[in-house]
Amino acid sequence: MIQAGNVSYHNADDFPEILPIFPLTGALLLPGGHLPLNIFEPRYLQMVGDAMQNHKLIGMIQPNPKGQPDENGQQALSQIGCIGRITACQESGDGRLLISLSGVCRFTLLEEVKTTKLYRLVQYQANISDLDQATDLNDVDREGVLTAFRNYLQANGMEADWETVEKTETDTLITALCMMSPFEPAEKQALLESPNLKTRAETLIAISEFYLARNSGEPVSSLQ
Repeated sequence: MIQAGNVSYHNADDFPEILPIFPLTGALLLPGGHLPLNIFEPRYLQMVGDAMQNHKLIGMIQPNPKGQPDENGQQALSQIGCIGRITACQESGDGRLLISLSGVCRFTLLEEVKTTKLYRLVQYQANISDLDQATDLNDVDREGVLTAFRNYLQANGMEADWETVEKTETDTLITALCMMSPFEPAEKQALLESPNLKTRAETLIAISEFYLARNSGEPVSSLQ
């Protein structure tokens, strides 16, 4: 079970059949994570307004740079995205909306739905396995993640509040580090598509080490 705001999600019946989507390059939302968004385009203002009146769910998904636009010129999409629930929504006073999405679970895009709305709608399959939080954190390489994070900060002359980091729960820590990582869209997609927390931590370590080796001038092989 995952809880977003005051709503709990247990199975596929807790989700609507059709999902509005927000394609955004470089944006990563993970189950259990929190993503702030500044909404100003008319299509997404309409989307948020409609979602607030219904289930409050939005699918965050990255465009697929290797895909071909459809017959209407719409950009191709990745196959995997993440469902987020709007847990905060505030008007800015200048026509914008400031919202916060809480990650519920990943989804697989099945097909787009024709609509007269300004935004895009899809049929999808929710990844129900994400709703099960029974991950054995002893299998997760927390120290490896912290070492990679520490090395990355040192290489870039950055600091962190290590007292807070050390106190942060492992699942929360890994989710936050993945979402705040300054990686390329393809690498963020790889983090999203990792099937569980253990694999996601391993992927995060591998990408971090790749970046460190590349920036140090050492020979590296492609992650692709």
